[in-house]
Amino acid sequence: MAVTAVLLLLLVSGASASHYFGGTMTFSYKGRNPDGTFRVELRNRETFEQCSDSSFYSHYWHCSSGNCGYNSRTQSGELDRSTNAPQSNNQWCESEIVSTRILPSNRPFQMRERNCCWIPTRNTIHWWDLETSVDLGTRSDTGEPNKSPDVAILPFLRVPQNCPRTYNLSSFDPDGDRVRCRYGNFGSAGFHLDQDSCTLHYRSASADPRVFAFELVVEDFPQRPITLAYTDGSSRAALPATSTQAPSTTTPPYITNPLYVTPLSKLPLQFSVLVDPSAPSCQDGQYLPKFVHPTPENAAHIRAEVNKEVEIRVRAQAAYATVHDMIISGPLNISKHRTTHDEFVIRWTPTAEDLGDHFPVCFAVEAVTQSAATTSPPYIYPYFHNHGSPSSQSGIYQSDMRCVVVDVKPRQFEANVICGESTMRVEVEKSSLSGLHEDHLRLSDPSNTACSLQRYSNSTHVIAVVPLNACGTQIEEDNESLIFKNEITTVDNGRDLITRKHLVEVQFKCQYSKQGNVSLGFTAHRENITVWEKGLGTFTYQFEFYPDNQFRTMIDPSSYPLEYDVGSRIYMEIEATSQLNTTELFVESCRAAPYDNPNYWPTYSIIENGCTVDSTVQIHSSHQKQFKFSMEAFKFIGLHDQVYISCSVLMCEAGAPGTRCSQGCINSTRSGGHRHQHHHRKREVVTQTARHLISQGPLRLRRSAERTESPAVNVNLNLVFIAGCLLAAVGMICGVVVYKTRVSRVKYQPLPVFES
Repeated sequence: MAVTAVLLLLLVSGASASHYFGGTMTFSYKGRNPDGTFRVELRNRETFEQCSDSSFYSHYWHCSSGNCGYNSRTQSGELDRSTNAPQSNNQWCESEIVSTRILPSNRPFQMRERNCCWIPTRNTIHWWDLETSVDLGTRSDTGEPNKSPDVAILPFLRVPQNCPRTYNLSSFDPDGDRVRCRYGNFGSAGFHLDQDSCTLHYRSASADPRVFAFELVVEDFPQRPITLAYTDGSSRAALPATSTQAPSTTTPPYITNPLYVTPLSKLPLQFSVLVDPSAPSCQDGQYLPKFVHPTPENAAHIRAEVNKEVEIRVRAQAAYATVHDMIISGPLNISKHRTTHDEFVIRWTPTAEDLGDHFPVCFAVEAVTQSAATTSPPYIYPYFHNHGSPSSQSGIYQSDMRCVVVDVKPRQFEANVICGESTMRVEVEKSSLSGLHEDHLRLSDPSNTACSLQRYSNSTHVIAVVPLNACGTQIEEDNESLIFKNEITTVDNGRDLITRKHLVEVQFKCQYSKQGNVSLGFTAHRENITVWEKGLGTFTYQFEFYPDNQFRTMIDPSSYPLEYDVGSRIYMEIEATSQLNTTELFVESCRAAPYDNPNYWPTYSIIENGCTVDSTVQIHSSHQKQFKFSMEAFKFIGLHDQVYISCSVLMCEAGAPGTRCSQGCINSTRSGGHRHQHHHRKREVVTQTARHLISQGPLRLRRSAERTESPAVNVNLNLVFIAGCLLAAVGMICGVVVYKTRVSRVKYQPLPVFES
């Protein structure tokens, strides 16, 4: 028995050594039960060198003061993991444990967790010690139970030794209290903590494979004197903080510091900071990634709704390093994805239990230089292999940290989204639209008659049946899914391009797993577009590709995406069918781009202002209602393979003077900005239509190594050939409501898989 005990102690000692990176704890009041007891939800985030159900990799809280009640439910899950740590296995994993406790009263209580060991630290911290003080007393200023400050941080931060940096620690308080941060243990040389603003400043320190361990305590204080009342009839006064002097960590604060005021609550905030070798430059955007649009600002508030997925889009750039990964910290079930647009997307769906709560989400982007990117496992410390001489040629460079607050609010709109094989059906209750009529609502691109909201709407619901490849639907792709997006928005007039009364934005999407069965349900080929213009009637645009210059039989739509070799000729025809024989077609511009989406760059001009721009373009014929042309296939260097060609077209009264059709090619260097004024005035005479965007694709560039393989082989490509241009003049505003879709046996034709 004694031998067994010794072996168990050795196993525990070996397993628990040097594996802790940090942790936090917050609480949320969840109401009162019929028997008079209270529910409180405790959210504990913890980061160890791996995710495991083993007892060696988890916090074990015990009640240190008051009546802590008992656990009624526990949920847990992984938040994020990375292989960027200076440990033997180079990895860390953050998880969250959400436990619901049943309390006999709303009296204050304290819970504590203490164990060993931190990863190797520079400031002699070995054991971790977390303490949480919870007070659910009813506040005299709000009449509601006291709420927890929302604290969060990334568990593992890194900074080059020569680059001063400021970390704004998340410290939002739903009660409007003043939040302060102080050291719970030792400070760290080279860092300064501004307690009143919860801001940590890095100034200077030498590079070292050991981390600085930070054990901070977050406390909230009322802005003015208040009273907290409890169900047993007792109460206590709570005063504003009167001093920035922190209490002792070893003796009671009321003995050593008479100016110290007891906080409303007390929460732990623990994390690791690694000081890396010097970076060649400390300027954001060179080696250190710089956040760019559409990344939200630090401390931004983002609205979310129950059972509707919220998205946070993050984009960063580094001129001399490659953006490699993003690390995140947030609520349970949060996820991150990297899209083929070189953006990161953070996704989370709140549940009914989250209504009214606030959830901080923190993120940072990491970039690597080439030598670091090709090292496996990732770069740790190159100077270990250079006899103490730091290398400036390789490294991991982390951006600054940003934290946003997701506010879970009541539903704005009652809507339902159904994902079909080739369409998205969205139904919005009219009663939730504040009296707006469907005449003032539209999809992203309503020019096609199939995209009219009046077509399916009834007396109780605004209904849209949206093809996956029409009505302005955007296609996005990440490693796991194909995502189709559109939105219903408000316009002053159904035919307008812009609005200054943007009252409603309902963004909806359908998400299809790439692992599902694929069949002929969704066709990548773009269908014809039918439009109606006052005075000119109904007409249809058709945009098709042909195998040769005979233009006899168009390429079968089922064969899309089409494959071409660099330098081979692509034959295209745009044809208009009209009820009137006195109309003529004019192709004003054509462009190529990687996505059939007006919001993404780059685009390549083929025809502009009626003039050919690409030197390889040949016009084969241009009759009254047909435009046949061709060009040589080319490639965008280093981009993706799925591409579209899009053209801006319009119809005119044949032979009418002053129309855009009669003007033909307009050289922009000669005419400047005046070319649009004339034909805008002529619109009132109804001699020409509005411009319509038509597109076709996708196309793929075939690499030389593929030319001998079967055309049925679906391979990833590193280079883009050309892609669909999108000439829409207005970028759509992102909706504040995202409707998570319900997928039912989705079928679609395979689109090309992108390489990140």
